Amino acid sequence: MSKLPQIKYPDLPVAQRRDEIMEAMRSHQVVIVVGETGSGKTTQLPKMAYELAVEEGKKGRIGCTQPRRLAAATVARRVAEEMGTGLGERVGYQVRFVEKVQEDTTIKFMTDGILLAETQRDRNLKQYDTLIIDEAHERSLNIDFILGFLKNLLLRRKDLRVVVSSATLDAGMFSDYFEGAPVVNVEGRTFPVEDHYLPAQTEGEDLPSHVARAVEWITDFDSQGDLLIFLPGEREIRECADALEGRNFPATDILPLFARLGLDAQERVFRVGGSSRRIVLATNVAETSVTIPGIVYVIDSGMARVSRWNPARQIQRLQVEQISQASARQRRGRCGRVSEGVCVRLYSEEVHDAADEYTDPEIRRSSLAGVILRMKSLRLPDVRKFPFLSPPSARAISEGHRALEEVEAIEKNGDLTDMGHKLARLPLDPRLGRMLIESSRRGVLDAVLVMVGGMSVMDVRERPQDKQEQADQAHKKFNDEQSDFLTLLHIWSAISKFREKKKRFKRNQLRKYCKQHFLSFRRVLE
Repeated sequence: MSKLPQIKYPDLPVAQRRDEIMEAMRSHQVVIVVGETGSGKTTQLPKMAYELAVEEGKKGRIGCTQPRRLAAATVARRVAEEMGTGLGERVGYQVRFVEKVQEDTTIKFMTDGILLAETQRDRNLKQYDTLIIDEAHERSLNIDFILGFLKNLLLRRKDLRVVVSSATLDAGMFSDYFEGAPVVNVEGRTFPVEDHYLPAQTEGEDLPSHVARAVEWITDFDSQGDLLIFLPGEREIRECADALEGRNFPATDILPLFARLGLDAQERVFRVGGSSRRIVLATNVAETSVTIPGIVYVIDSGMARVSRWNPARQIQRLQVEQISQASARQRRGRCGRVSEGVCVRLYSEEVHDAADEYTDPEIRRSSLAGVILRMKSLRLPDVRKFPFLSPPSARAISEGHRALEEVEAIEKNGDLTDMGHKLARLPLDPRLGRMLIESSRRGVLDAVLVMVGGMSVMDVRERPQDKQEQADQAHKKFNDEQSDFLTLLHIWSAISKFREKKKRFKRNQLRKYCKQHFLSFRRVLE
């Protein structure tokens, strides 16, 4: 690792604690850094780890995990810029399907799923001298797997340094987990934020109208300040964008932000200093993973899409739920960074106070069949012995094993079968994966593929509040009284016939067809 000119740090709260953080890293194998979102920990901690590695003459990489692809790419670009290097050279990133890393890349950003996959090829993660696990408070399955894996790995690799970075004050739990690792608290640099609650006026007010009312309320006293609006998902973002475009706010850019958005569209969100006001419509990707500069106002719908196991239906579903108080604090903290801010919550103070304090860790709301299958395919220790931060219940583990035996994924002794290895490669609940493999064997894959796709996304049929009768009428021709599965097949068949009729099929034609038949264009694509 060649020595570089002195690394410069921008004026961010985390940089003011640089000496303390680096001293903790010199003296301990594991360090916990807790800081407000926007304190600079995501961009500056890798530079500190790199500076320390140069000082110590280490040759390995600094690996930094992010829960989302968007954050990994955005942060890598920013750090490369600050270090005066091209993206993919000294600083690079790797996400699913995209790898901008060279042999001499020394700081590598990646999704936590990429790091987990690397444990299969290299059990000791030899390429890394330091690993920074960012956004650890999100407690996704990947993060919990990685923390458990590292807890065991640290016993074998005394030279490995681990930094766990979290945006909440629940640091005591991480410190205890890593045998009393030191905690460095970094205060955020904030201005006062004023809270307002703006619940729905009537039961009939839909989300786009509710959001538009909040934007109008803010516009009445400030038509210049940039807004960030938190919404549950891509569909709601598009609906609210349409509603806001229809209000014709002067000199205003409506900018969506979600994980699957194209790179050019993402970059527009981070550009500041134009003559137009920005209204950014985002999922919870903007809650902690990325900091959008210049935000003065936050509008919080209070909702997020949460993946949760449904024991009655025996499937994992993404459902819209009220966010926890910790998430509400994170969202509120996105304004008040450049000047005094205002947070408008589209729900009542009573609803906020009654919400859970923290979001459940993903392992507590997932089917353990998928978890156990994945652990076995990654060759992680047995689920009962794995050092999870929040261990699952014995009952949930037994149910998970039983489900895997039912789909012939594991032997009685717990070993993976050939079927288990095939199922582990499919990004689906093992039961749904088993349906696909069996349907392929029986020659009915095309039909079952549609059914499994339909069960993996929310209902493709839409029933707007103000057009319920028209929607019911439009859906009548698809409905099958005997089976919801056949209804899905009828919908897909109608779409396929429509596409075949068009000699030069265009995506916009499908959008119009979906609107006409009260189907969700986005979910049909999924």
